Amino acid sequence: MRTVVLAGGIGGARFLEGLRAAMATGTTRDQITVIGNTGDDITLFGLRVCPDLDTVMYTLGGGINTEQGWGRAAETFTVREELAAYGAQPQWFTLGDRDFATHIVRTRMLAEGTPLSTVTAHLCARWQPGVELIPMTDDPVETHVRVSADTGPRELHFQEWWVRHGARLTAHGFRSVGADEARPAPGVLAAIEAADVILLPPSNPVVSIGSILSVPGIRSALLPKTVVGVSPIIGNAPVRGMADACLRAIGVETSAAAVARHYGPDLLDGWLVDDSDRGVLDTVPGTTVRARPLYMHDTSTTAEIAQAALDLAWDLQKEKENR
Repeated sequence: MRTVVLAGGIGGARFLEGLRAAMATGTTRDQITVIGNTGDDITLFGLRVCPDLDTVMYTLGGGINTEQGWGRAAETFTVREELAAYGAQPQWFTLGDRDFATHIVRTRMLAEGTPLSTVTAHLCARWQPGVELIPMTDDPVETHVRVSADTGPRELHFQEWWVRHGARLTAHGFRSVGADEARPAPGVLAAIEAADVILLPPSNPVVSIGSILSVPGIRSALLPKTVVGVSPIIGNAPVRGMADACLRAIGVETSAAAVARHYGPDLLDGWLVDDSDRGVLDTVPGTTVRARPLYMHDTSTTAEIAQAALDLAWDLQKEKENR
């Protein structure tokens, strides 16, 4: 079975751990292709940092800091301390010594003209994540945020709004800078075309999944496929992070049903919500909604969630075939 997953950072990476475990029990040769968000990418200290790609790679490769969900395990911060001693900016974004090595290798290869998709495959050759990880595009795309501040309206890189300001500055919208001119990375459209199932994990629907869908050609390629999503909202609150601030900025209610409607019935065939949101089962026209526990406590419970998403996808495909 060939499964394509559109993934952001921590939520997407943890879901992928469960999906990999669920599919490992199958009797057929399974293939997971991950289309990773690069809208969070940023250049710091002259180095190109790809937070979501690295979080997926480190998580599935066994090198993630499991307590915080991002960054390397057993990390040290000597380089960061030395940069701070020189007054080098910015000091609000944490990069560890082990993590620096990844960004140095990536930046060197990019400077030599190597596309980001090839760079990512090279980095994954070390980590062996058990999936094919492809960035959404090889072209530079960055998510920027329009905010209100004491000095008036301005636009910030998403990472500065999210990390430095903790999403506390009122956001009035997001812009995927460079997306209009971007093309899907090599392998993205082919993977979607060949996929049996498309899954949207509980990643941020606005700045993770939304950024991927902003690349011309990706959303349209998904429309003929069976797409099942897992709600990142439980009981009108994000499972993790500050997705509510992102949804509020684009005028979408923080609820499982509202996020499904935001994706739209043309894209979303099936939607898993938590048992606590069972009341929304009949409020998403055009999308089949099922309820079950959605908290990803560990790999075992996450595998059960992933299997439920796969089961829903197969049921929907059978319905299409019987029409």
